[in-house]
Amino acid sequence: MTDDSPVNLTEKEHSIIDMLQSLGLPRTEATAIVCLKDCSELRSLHIEHLSGLRQPEVSVAMRPLRERGWVDERSEKKSKGKGRPVKYYQLTVPFTEIVKVLEEKYLEENNEKINALKRLRELEIISQNLA
Repeated sequence: MTDDSPVNLTEKEHSIIDMLQSLGLPRTEATAIVCLKDCSELRSLHIEHLSGLRQPEVSVAMRPLRERGWVDERSEKKSKGKGRPVKYYQLTVPFTEIVKVLEEKYLEENNEKINALKRLRELEIISQNLA
């Protein structure tokens, strides 16, 4: 199986990582998503090289992405020698679906804050009228 990723992350991809972080995703998860978004499947090692993440960071980033159902992982035994199996990752949902989930979460959190602000105004008006 061959990796079909670019050799380096582009300026646009770094911007996407920054935007995902601003929406609450940890840097490692945002970076992993960007590495996978335009590829059918990538080896863990290729994600390391492409992103600049270390192997433990890739593994840690993939756990919550798998738990959310956004990433699938498979292992393949090495054809030669001993050692750990090679891990392959792929997005299981389109990138646009990830953006939609983040958007919904962001809107929900902001609606809660807006409602709290409205309630504060109401309480202030009530306290002023009682004074």
